[in-house]
Parts: sequence; C-alpha cells; structure tokens
Amino acid sequence: MSFLSMKFLLFLVAAVAGYYVIPRQLQWVWLLIFSYIFYLASGPAAVVFILTTTATTFLGGLWLEHTDRALACALERDPDQKKALKGRFRQHKKWIVALVLFINFGILASLKYRNFAADNMNLLFGTHFSSARLLLPLGISFYTFQSMGYLIDVYRGKYAPDRNPFRFALFVSFFPQILQGPIGRYDRLASQLYGQKGFSLTRIERGLQLMLWGYFKKIVIADRAAVVVSEVFGNYQSYHGILVIAGVLCYSLQLYGDFSGGMDVIMGASECFGISLDANFKRPYFAQSISDFWHRWHITLGTWMKDYVFYPFSLSKGMNKFGKYCKKHFGKHVSRVLPVCIANLLVFFLVGVWHGPAWKFIVYGLYNGIIIAASNLFAPFYGVMARKLHIPVESRPWMAVRILRTFLLVNISWYFDMAESLGAALTMMKNTITGFNLSVLTDGSLLRLGLDLKDYGALALSCAVLFAVSLLQENQVSIRDALAAKPLPARWCVYLMLLFSIPFLGQITMTGGGFIYAQF
Repeated sequence: MSFLSMKFLLFLVAAVAGYYVIPRQLQWVWLLIFSYIFYLASGPAAVVFILTTTATTFLGGLWLEHTDRALACALERDPDQKKALKGRFRQHKKWIVALVLFINFGILASLKYRNFAADNMNLLFGTHFSSARLLLPLGISFYTFQSMGYLIDVYRGKYAPDRNPFRFALFVSFFPQILQGPIGRYDRLASQLYGQKGFSLTRIERGLQLMLWGYFKKIVIADRAAVVVSEVFGNYQSYHGILVIAGVLCYSLQLYGDFSGGMDVIMGASECFGISLDANFKRPYFAQSISDFWHRWHITLGTWMKDYVFYPFSLSKGMNKFGKYCKKHFGKHVSRVLPVCIANLLVFFLVGVWHGPAWKFIVYGLYNGIIIAASNLFAPFYGVMARKLHIPVESRPWMAVRILRTFLLVNISWYFDMAESLGAALTMMKNTITGFNLSVLTDGSLLRLGLDLKDYGALALSCAVLFAVSLLQENQVSIRDALAAKPLPARWCVYLMLLFSIPFLGQITMTGGGFIYAQF
C-alpha cells in the first residue's frame, strides 16, 4: 500500500478515527491490527518472515532473562564460584544472541543477497549457481535491524525484555515506520506505542501539516526531478558534460525530496497517534563534511551502526592490541585514529551492502568511509596548512566553502548510488569530463531531458521554498511553532497554498510510483 495512494490516506483516517474512539487500554491492540492489515496488503506470503523475526527475537529476549535468573540462583548456591559462573553464563548468553542474529540476518541475506552471491561465485570460481526468484518482504531491512537492536540491548542489560508477545509484535510492525524507517529503539518507542492517548485536534493538525509538507517535497520536487534522472541515467551513454551533471544534480534533488518527504509523511502519520519517532533526516546538504553529512542523513541507520558495529569493533581486544602496535611504531595520533578509521571502513562497507546487492553500493559505501577515514587521519596536517595559509576556518565564507565542498563530494557518490551498475557509474564519470560543452545551456539540450521551461521554473520555485524553510530551520527557527502562533485563517492560507501547489506544480507521472527507500 503506497503512502502516495488514496487507499493509504483512507486507511490512515480509519486507523486514527478508531484509535480515539475505542477504550484507551485497547489502543495498542488497534494499532497492531492495523499494522498487520497494512502488512498483509503487501502480500500474505511476506507475513511469515516478519512473524519469524518477531517470534525469534521475543523468545531470545526471554531466554536471556531466564539465563540471568539461572545465574542468580547458581550464585546463591555457590557464591565461591562467582567468576567462573559469570563467565560460563555470559558465554551462554552470547550463544543465544548469536543464534537469533544468525537466523534473522541469515533470512535477510538469503532473500536480499543470494543472487548477488551466486553471480559472483559463478564469475570467480566457474560454478553454475542459477538465479532464483526471491520474495523481498516489505521493510525487511528496517524491522530486522530494529529487532536485532532490541535483542542486543536486552543482552547488554539496557532494559528488561517485553513479556507480551503481541505488544512486542507491534514494536516490530508499527505500520507508518515499517516501509522506510526510522529504525526505532525499544526504550524510546515502546512506551509511546503502548501508552494511552486522548484525542487532540492540535496533534492531528500538526501531524497532517507535516504530512502535507512531505507530500510537497516528494511530488513537487522529487518526482519532477526524477524525470531528468530517469532520462540521463537510463541513457547514460548518450549524454556528456553538463547534461550528465544536470542528471546528477536532479538526482540529488530527487533523493533529498523523496527521502526527507517520506520521513515527514511517516513522522506526521505517527504524530496523529501521539507517537514521536526518532529524527532520521536533518538538512544534510548543509553538512560541512562527509562525517557531518552522515550525522544528518538516515540518522537512525548511522546510530545503529555506531552502537552495534562501530563501538564493539573499535573497542574490541584485537583493535586494542592493534592500537598499541600503532602507538609503538607510528606515534600517538596514528594509534588513536587508525583503529577508528578501520572501524569506519567496516561500518560504511556494511552501509553499502545494506543499500543493495550490487558492487556499486559497496563502492558507494567505501567511498564515504575512505573520505571520513582520510579526514580523521590527516586532520593535524589540515590544521597546520590552515594556519600557514591563514585560512579563517571559523568564518562564514569558509563555512560556505566547506558546505559546497561536501555537496560536491556527496554528488560524486550519487553516481554509484543511482547508476544501473558500477561500470555505468564509471562511464558516466568519464562522460562528465569528456564532451564538456557550455553551449548545451543555451541550445535547448536541457529541454530534451523530459522537462520544459515551465517544469524547470516550477522546480526552481519549489526548491527556493524548500531552501528558505531549511535555512530558517538550520538557524534554529521552528517553522511549525511560528505557524502555530499565527491566527487560524493565516494558518489555513498556508495549508491551502501548500495543498493546491501539489496538483498544480506536482509531477504526477509513472516515475513517481513510490518512495525510493521503501525498496530497502
């Protein structure tokens, strides 16, 4: 069920209306029912996978709790063996976590990466594994990561496991977020899902307001830019120079409007139920470094990787020994930074793999990881050069330079993200440099990419609105609070202008069938 469909809007209206009519103690049950109706609408066969993840994670959490109780009883019987008992039971808990992680990440890998692995095995070893037609369940990457984060937190003793399987099922399947995140944390989300909410017209208004802004970004900006993207990336061998750059810049707009717009729709729909999801998008094109970019783009994926991959790996015994070796042979700075760089490369390799089963995504991830690692490793050199060249690194002009530099680096990464293959991405990069001709700006070539002058004008106008709003937000101005302070007629003027801009300025075509991140 697409978030862009009338069916979804009617579904949401029914869900919200019933949520505030039924007894409050049953509100979480209502959400669970509607979440599974939403999931069943994507295909009944996929339900078995989300049920498997729910059941194995729920039982794994209870098993960990049972192991802790067994340890407590063993310590009471034999307190003199405290160290040995703790070590034995800790190892037992690790095996429980490993088993559940293996089952769930194994399902994800089998469904998402089986054909990619088979193709590469055939290429490298001359085997003859055939491709299989595999079902990719709705939101499998998101609910798998969310569930595994819960299990690891229970293992670490961050909170006790949920003892109600149906309530836990709601945590895994909450329908607004299952399509494309954000990846929630149990301690911040569960209490909101299970809490009792009274009706609030202000809450509904703010939720619909955010959804409307999200639809504006998606339909007016992303889907119009997608026309150029489809033409340039779909016929990449035919375009050179500025026309390739136009395609990449339009993809930058498309992805920004699509992802941030999708997050606004999800956050707004959740807000209608009185549920605040974790922020997942914070104006990433204002980032001043690639590291800063990833603190603003898909925030919950980044924090998941940081908490469950980066820190465990970088603080492991092996990396600690490696750091000591580096200190002895290369100095204090390298010993402190190099293990972090290696951990970052691992994280971004996994980020690339998470995006899809293709070498282009792996290169996309490593590209970002290498830039971040190099920035950390050579930070002292950059500092020395800035002082020698008398660069005012804290000034606004230099801040603008850093933003533009980061935007350029990010746009280079989009070649790998959007091109149909790694080879296509490299060809497009070559074509960007060769055949560079400024005359295409005036000879009508841009009008052969699928948009006419009115389309480009609408895109420019909508981007100007988005930039103005984002700039105010970046300067700590709360647009929503400022709007809430206005009289009702003024607020509705803004709402109606935004609402009518969607059909008048929006690009409602076959290219805008859904949100890009829903495919993950």
